Amino acid sequence: MDELRYPIGLFEHEGEITEEQLGKWMADIASTPARLREAVAGLSDEQLDTPYRAGGWTLRQVVHHVADSHMNSYTRFKLALTEEEPTIRPYYEERWAELSDGRSAPVELSLVLLESLHSRWMILLQEMQQDQFARAFVHPESGKTIRLDWNVGNYAWHGNHHIAHITRLRDRKGWQ
Repeated sequence: MDELRYPIGLFEHEGEITEEQLGKWMADIASTPARLREAVAGLSDEQLDTPYRAGGWTLRQVVHHVADSHMNSYTRFKLALTEEEPTIRPYYEERWAELSDGRSAPVELSLVLLESLHSRWMILLQEMQQDQFARAFVHPESGKTIRLDWNVGNYAWHGNHHIAHITRLRDRKGWQ
């Protein structure tokens, strides 16, 4: 596996998801905005416009992508909680990253957005009953039915994955 592309590996979880595991994943989601803010703290615009790997997004695009992706995930949770196995609408994340806001907007915009979004998301997650985590949506590209408890893990991984892109580049470049 490509260490630069997947610095913490791919998300994998088989079998039952325990309340303890769900709690750990929720803690990761809750802390993502602060950890992402810390990961980019003190970086110059030149550093933010550095790709985390050859052919990869810039750190700025990574920050904006996390906000875009987590907004979509939050919406998918709400759809799954209010509809019976809705088919969600995918989006072209690579195209979104190339739009002007993804390429050049200040990262502070997405950091503030993530703080608010994750505050709302955590209220939702913490109030969900156990049976609600078994609710699901259908992803039309894969045809898979995705349970919300599994998706909590996937998004805990997603935040950690992209934070690692930033922190590992900082380490490789010696950026303090």
